[in-house]
Amino acid sequence: MQNTLLLVDGSSYLYRAFHAMPDLRNPQGEPTGAIYGMINMLRRLRHDYPAAYMACVFDAKGKTFRDDLYPEYKAQRAAMPDDLRLQIEPIHEAVRAMGWPILMVEGVEADDVIGTLAVEATARGLDTVISTGDKDLAQLVNPRVTLINTMSNEKLDEAGVLEKFGVPPNRIIDYLTLIGDTVDNVPGVTKCGPKTAVKWLSEYDTLDGVMANAAQIKGVVGDNLRAALDWLPQGRMLITVKTDCDLSAHHISIADSLIAKEESKEDLLVFFQRYGFKTWLRELSGDVTAGATPLKSAARPAGNTPAQAGLFQEDAPASATLREYETILTEAALDNWLSRIQTATLTAVDTETTSLEPMTAQLVGISLCCESGQACYIPVAHEYPAAPAQLSRTLVLERLKPWLEDASKPKVGQNLKYDAHIFANHGVTLRGIVHDTLLESYVFESHKSHDMDSLALRHLGKKTISFEEVCGKGAAQIGFGQVELDKATDYAAEDADITLQLHLAMWPEIEPDPKLLRVYHDIELPTSVVLQKIERNGVRIDPDLLATQSNEIGKRLLELEQKAYELAEQPFNLNSPKQLGEIFFGKLGLPVVKKTPSGAPSTDEEVLQKLAEDYPLPKILLEYRGLAKLKSTYTDKLPKMVNALTGRVHTNYAQAVAVTGRLASNDPNLQNIPVRTAEGRRIREAFIAPPGSVIVSADYSQIELRIMAHISGDASLLKAFADGEDVHKATASEIFGVTTAEVSSEQRRYAKVINFGLIYGMSAFGLAGNLGIERAAAQSYIDKYFQRYPGVAQYMADTRTKAKAHGYVETVFGRRLWLAEINSPNGPRRQAAERAAINAPMQGTAADLIKLAMIAVQNWLENEQLQSKMIMQVHDELVLEVPEPELELVRRRLPELMAGVAQLNVPLLAEVGIGKNWEEAH
Repeated sequence: MQNTLLLVDGSSYLYRAFHAMPDLRNPQGEPTGAIYGMINMLRRLRHDYPAAYMACVFDAKGKTFRDDLYPEYKAQRAAMPDDLRLQIEPIHEAVRAMGWPILMVEGVEADDVIGTLAVEATARGLDTVISTGDKDLAQLVNPRVTLINTMSNEKLDEAGVLEKFGVPPNRIIDYLTLIGDTVDNVPGVTKCGPKTAVKWLSEYDTLDGVMANAAQIKGVVGDNLRAALDWLPQGRMLITVKTDCDLSAHHISIADSLIAKEESKEDLLVFFQRYGFKTWLRELSGDVTAGATPLKSAARPAGNTPAQAGLFQEDAPASATLREYETILTEAALDNWLSRIQTATLTAVDTETTSLEPMTAQLVGISLCCESGQACYIPVAHEYPAAPAQLSRTLVLERLKPWLEDASKPKVGQNLKYDAHIFANHGVTLRGIVHDTLLESYVFESHKSHDMDSLALRHLGKKTISFEEVCGKGAAQIGFGQVELDKATDYAAEDADITLQLHLAMWPEIEPDPKLLRVYHDIELPTSVVLQKIERNGVRIDPDLLATQSNEIGKRLLELEQKAYELAEQPFNLNSPKQLGEIFFGKLGLPVVKKTPSGAPSTDEEVLQKLAEDYPLPKILLEYRGLAKLKSTYTDKLPKMVNALTGRVHTNYAQAVAVTGRLASNDPNLQNIPVRTAEGRRIREAFIAPPGSVIVSADYSQIELRIMAHISGDASLLKAFADGEDVHKATASEIFGVTTAEVSSEQRRYAKVINFGLIYGMSAFGLAGNLGIERAAAQSYIDKYFQRYPGVAQYMADTRTKAKAHGYVETVFGRRLWLAEINSPNGPRRQAAERAAINAPMQGTAADLIKLAMIAVQNWLENEQLQSKMIMQVHDELVLEVPEPELELVRRRLPELMAGVAQLNVPLLAEVGIGKNWEEAH
């Protein structure tokens, strides 16, 4: 203790504390989440790492020397949230009351002050412990300097730095210079990730060595390195923590000003009373020596309704629930738990598996929990030296199957769509899914992260065991079946336990709200069940056709490459930004559209598109890049993704990603196959029906425009749809003052751009660029549009006002679409949020409608016991595989079902296409 200096990176931790509990407020409505987090962290830290000297270091206001070196330094950082700014002074007050000296030095960052103090401490023969979440400070680690991260329980000494980053502390500066720092807006070498940086430094020892050997490094990343050579020395200066700050001018001395002090009980009593920390106030009033032990969290009975949205009562978001986790190794123990879940009102269920691939992963174990703090883990496939005998997978599933398949036995889980796949892999159909914490979070707080670790920290104040803590990471990571049973039980049983606790915390926030309840119960939960079936169905593809297309694209790429060489009058690497820059701006003298952070002329996609309007080489390069991506992403890759057991491609639909409620498709992404090019459309030809069946595609017609008419209530738009008019012609007629019969194709095209553009909040500037007209003309069209459709203009104005007042907008069905930047002091960010506020209700309502359509269609298919099945969902489109005998029935009923899922003030219209492949049906 006498030989230790404890330093806290206060600037790093106050942000992390705020984002962990951004909604915590005291009874007066003042934000207190960051205050709570800082106090809790500092108390625990002082208990775990007692030290004779200590300080909490914050960034001072104003510019630092790095801003002078590089004006773009930290330029992309968002402004500090207002709720956090309000907590800065109270945090400083609390930190001082707890006996911590506070340091803020103008002209340098907190990191530099910490670095300088660490060097001074080493010179004085002291050990230094630095508490931070900032990887930059790993460069300070040496035999006497250690980093700790209290939020992840990570401790980094020299060996720890090497294990985590792949390089020792004395190479961290070189490592970070190569990969760059996106948080601080410090560019590195483009596409040089951690693995590449470690490889280069292993081979060439230092950054200087890498730079000296840049000519030997091949490929695109080698070109990128050579393009960055002029920048890297400056990047290194920005990354390097300053360790020679003149602290004497600020009267900062380890021996004098950083001596650890006792907490001021009187000051803390006043502070806890002022900010509503009742539990801490009681403990301190009861003469609890808070400086000697970390503050205890208030116990919260399971099922207690949170006082705040997503938070527990009073000041403590953590629960003191006792943990009783049991490893099930005998039939008697299994029978005991079977009895418990048979009578439970709700049981959390979770699976541990051999991989994350849902269609092929095998079951390793099952965890169950039907009472907070009491859970079990049933291992069925753990294999390691001296592993105890376990119940067989066959026996466990045989005994659990009746309960798992019983729809009357209520179950809750975290992303049960995945667990349903795992059970299905073993012949078990999971039923009785009444709650899913992933979806509860998605409905309640769509703008936040929904993984279990984040939810536990946010709603329960608990740091859960991470998968990496149990299985390791990187090349050394082991499969879950190799984890020892005591560790496996702690991890797996905790998952089930935390899932149940999360449901008990979030459900009281959803259940009383009819809108949220409808979105959760009627849309998201049943959609999850349908998606699992669609994923399981998969889609057939024709690998031979894709191989042919890949060949043809390959030949076209060679042709384009030759054309590019001719236009450039020399061969060059089409993927090298450096070579492109030399040819564009050096040899050909093309205009510079914008520059990279390092000051070089940019050749990114946006620049190519702008230059392609006037110059042939950029146009060739755009076509080349588009085809190359098509080839690598689809024609080459799709055949390799065919499941060997089913002979089909199975995508994964991520349900809790987009704030608007839209689904995302991945592995493979079936929603981003380009349809504006002939080559992109041809890829859809490879999505085929089996013999005796056809592909049926049904999508909503002009759905977002119809939703705009419904939401805005504009009489002219409503009439156009009610009369079955061509809405773009009707808009053109209104804007250009002609009859619909007189509308030209060019006028209709303009009207179509305006109709869709205004839905997305397009400005006159954007419309002018889109139509290739003067800005004044574009503004004139917009003015005429709003004169003819005043209801739309009123909707937009009202929506902006409501969004600013509430922080969110809603879909027709009540889904909340949060807008974090709607009141931002940053103009561009606020304007972007305002545009999103206008579009989000339409895009979100369209997402709700297609989900309702999926549910209705799946229910109909099952009730009619048809062999037809849904195989894809792409934006506003459903794709089915239909046996020919069922075709006429499906063709007739499908649009009726889709049109009948909701009653809007305009008719919903679904159009159906049929073919042997997806493109033909589309």
